[in-house]
Amino acid sequence: MGCREMSLTYVRAGRMQVGFSVSKKIGNAVTRNRVKRRMRECFRLQMHTLKNGFYVFAARPSAADASYRQLEKAMNALLRRQGLYRDAQ
Repeated sequence: MGCREMSLTYVRAGRMQVGFSVSKKIGNAVTRNRVKRRMRECFRLQMHTLKNGFYVFAARPSAADASYRQLEKAMNALLRRQGLYRDAQ
């Protein structure tokens, strides 16, 4: 499932594990690392409210121009759409 800035792949599991994929299509190394750092921080703040499982976030080219708030909104929308918050049974 995806949106403009990123896509999410989720697999149910007994523990939580997360991965972030930012390809060379996103930009140079500085840009890719900034996108990855922002995505990691967005996820870190949400981790305690999420169900266990394997999460893989893949950045899309528009993520290079997105602000932290835009990435945060995109990630929250993806997690909410797939019903991955613990309170959303």
